[in-house]
Amino acid sequence: MGLTKQYLRYAPSGIFNVVASSDCNISHVTLNGISGRYIAVGACEHVIIWDMRLGEKAQVITGEKVVVSQIACSPTGNHMAVGYVDGNINVYDLNSNEVICVFAGHKSAITCLQYDDQGHRIVSGSKDTEVILWDVVSETGIARFSGHKGIITSVLFINGKNCVVSSSKDTFVKFWDIETKHCFKTLGGHQTEVWSSILLKEERYLVTGSTDQELRVWKLVWTDKIKEEDQIAQQLEIVKLEDGDSEESSVLQCHQVGTLVRGGKGRVVGMATDPGQKVLACYGTDSLLELFAFCSDEDAKLRMNKRIKKQRKRLAKQAEEADNANENLDVAEILTLSDEVRRLTSMKLSGKMKSTTLLLGMSGELRVGVSLASNTVEMHSLNISESSEVKCLKQITIPGHQKEPRCVTFSSDNLAILSASVDSIKIWNRNSQSCLRTIPVPCGRPVSACFAPGDRHALVGCVDGQLLLIDVAAGTILESVPAHTTNCAVVGLTPDLRGCYSGGGDKTVKLWQFELIDDPTGESKAKVLSLLHTRTLELEETVTAVKISPNSKFIAVALLDSTVKIFFLDTFKFYLSLYGHKLPVLSLDISYDSNLIATGSADRNVKIWGMDFGDCHKSIFAHNDSVTALQFVPSTHYFFTGSKDGKVKQWDGDSYDSIIILNGHAGECYGLSVGAGGLHVASCGSDRALRLYSRTDEPLVLGDQDEEEEGLATGDQHAPVPGLPGLTMPTKKTIGAEKAADSILECLSVGAEYASQVAEAKGAPVQPPVLMAAYNCSTAEDFLLATVRKIRSSDLEEALLLLPFNSACEVVKLLPTLLERGDNTELLCRLAFFLVRVHHAPLVANRHLLKYLIQIQAKANMRLTELRDMVGYNLHALQWLQRDVEANESEQLFREATNERRANEKRTRRKRALKRPIVTVT
Repeated sequence: MGLTKQYLRYAPSGIFNVVASSDCNISHVTLNGISGRYIAVGACEHVIIWDMRLGEKAQVITGEKVVVSQIACSPTGNHMAVGYVDGNINVYDLNSNEVICVFAGHKSAITCLQYDDQGHRIVSGSKDTEVILWDVVSETGIARFSGHKGIITSVLFINGKNCVVSSSKDTFVKFWDIETKHCFKTLGGHQTEVWSSILLKEERYLVTGSTDQELRVWKLVWTDKIKEEDQIAQQLEIVKLEDGDSEESSVLQCHQVGTLVRGGKGRVVGMATDPGQKVLACYGTDSLLELFAFCSDEDAKLRMNKRIKKQRKRLAKQAEEADNANENLDVAEILTLSDEVRRLTSMKLSGKMKSTTLLLGMSGELRVGVSLASNTVEMHSLNISESSEVKCLKQITIPGHQKEPRCVTFSSDNLAILSASVDSIKIWNRNSQSCLRTIPVPCGRPVSACFAPGDRHALVGCVDGQLLLIDVAAGTILESVPAHTTNCAVVGLTPDLRGCYSGGGDKTVKLWQFELIDDPTGESKAKVLSLLHTRTLELEETVTAVKISPNSKFIAVALLDSTVKIFFLDTFKFYLSLYGHKLPVLSLDISYDSNLIATGSADRNVKIWGMDFGDCHKSIFAHNDSVTALQFVPSTHYFFTGSKDGKVKQWDGDSYDSIIILNGHAGECYGLSVGAGGLHVASCGSDRALRLYSRTDEPLVLGDQDEEEEGLATGDQHAPVPGLPGLTMPTKKTIGAEKAADSILECLSVGAEYASQVAEAKGAPVQPPVLMAAYNCSTAEDFLLATVRKIRSSDLEEALLLLPFNSACEVVKLLPTLLERGDNTELLCRLAFFLVRVHHAPLVANRHLLKYLIQIQAKANMRLTELRDMVGYNLHALQWLQRDVEANESEQLFREATNERRANEKRTRRKRALKRPIVTVT
């Protein structure tokens, strides 16, 4: 049997034009020990760290196929947690750019992420209304908090009390205890969705933002600390207690102490604070960023004393005017919100805000990073100690269009790419993916583009009918030709490269000829390129796509009546009509030999026709939405299609097979272009990304497609454990967990078979199975340990859940021998404890397994005691070393101070000795 037809695989080779995705937050990052200079942003499936001093990319954390929705940097500065729209969380090492661990627990997009103050735990919230707590060190889920009925909008750690605060669109703010894994308090003082919440001033104040113009400020008072509170704070609680609501039974008392009135319009979109929780930033649906500073206790008391002084003066003045000397001038000395909070200078930005991040320096300088809806990242600075003006330190906007690019095209040598959006036309270097030229668009939105012969000029058709002639080298528009009265939908070159054609919404197709004319501006003696209109083809319907056959014999025109009409190019005489599409054809192309014409329609179908008789060779249901772009690969019958479903696909026009589905756009794909020789493909879409794909030397055989990536959810993801309805796993079942369970089952069967062979041999040497030899194992216990160690930590518990009970019993029988050795104690104890917790009743009821459980209990206790002793010994040794170092340093400081004092005294004595003889002589 012969080998099936081989193709060459196309692989993604770059994403550019995205400065910052508007759907992802931004965060300050510390790189190489430098903070306040770098900002991390989500850019489709990658994370870009921008150097805000140089305006360049300092680092790129590359993702796979899923769009980034949330990022969080660890307080230690060496890790970054990245949440994706499929619900997975990857933790990256910023030094090596490698994935440390993967957390799979959510069903849908991550909406909020936060580290604790040590950087050891992460709490995540998602659109699936769940909050999950993860342990970064052991790479496992700790707890799943279920209770919200709406999308989670923010999650926060209260580090001092080991609890988590979450807010949701269900109007509630919930407090969760990490120890008991339950909600111990629900805050219900909001009428509408809680869009954001933030903790401030040493986690004593909670600020929540809703759909109105007020930020509600809540004071958190823990009942075990009430006795320590001073008298003023107690009076404050009594005054502010709302509606006689008694909360004596709760461990936490939460009272609204006031509101901060916003100046921005619309709902609260987001809030942010600096790591020290001193400054609050709030922004809404407009371009205003408001800043509030929470004062220290000393400053707040000073402000209160000033306020009371003013009030007493005013009351005294009123009493004098009223001639009432007996009026009481006492003012209650109670701290109010106006004493605690002061408003800083608001920032009016150049566009609609999407995210912000704050960093407060030691000198009082506040660095504010913002991402705008216009694909822009900015860094601003102001001093909070003095009411200074806001300074813009850097704005990064050149490396991307401010609006969605609508068309893309390659130059003839594949070295340059042109893209156009409503704000500008940009020319890119394909190799470095950097922006070479930016040309402002003076008229309507560009919808079509191509390079002129020689690649020194380009043609761009706009929605208002203008055809722009661009000088690529100078980055200027030479001429704006009124080609059509409305929408110049198509522009392309004629096969002889002496002219071009354009099709528009005015029901005409026009042919143009290139000509050189004298410079109309008179600035140069050199001639400049211009267009001369030669012929016009008039039609009955609006033109949506046009193509001239490579043999210059026919011109094919797609019309709004869902048909494609083919005319002779020389006479414009009608030749064929291709009908069969149910909706208008949006794109078409003719193969290099002028034998095939392929049409892509809004009815989601691609039809392949013969040019000789106009017969439909094949109709392919190609995409799940309108086919917006179609182009043949030069010198082949392969063609690429792009669609509103975001996918980019390659097809074989002879066998009608789908060759490859490329990782497309997160949203609609508007256009694509195939470079010369089919070496590169570029596409543009609604996610603002320009995606580049390159042909590799790797052969691709149909039917030999890769399996779906690990991490795709399968089955009933969050079902409670059978027999244990109270046990809800923080993780979800993934393909990785299923593969891990299969590997354990295979390991147990191979190990059991080998053990039986060893028993039958009665001491004679037995060759271990190939799989065991590959792991370099000689016993079934070693093989089990090697297999379990290769399983990803976050998948281990889900894999153990998938094991049948008899396999779990086999694992339990092997554990005592492994625990006896003393290595990998932590992993083995985790294995044993989880299996016993899940299968407790049947395991205890089985008499044969009881002795193994007793052995596990004894040996696990012994090994854990050894570990505990070792950790305690090391901890106290390190503390002793620390005390020793501190003592040496203090001794050194003391010695230096003593020497300095002695030197000062010596100087003083010398001066006195000099003064004495002078005085005596006088």
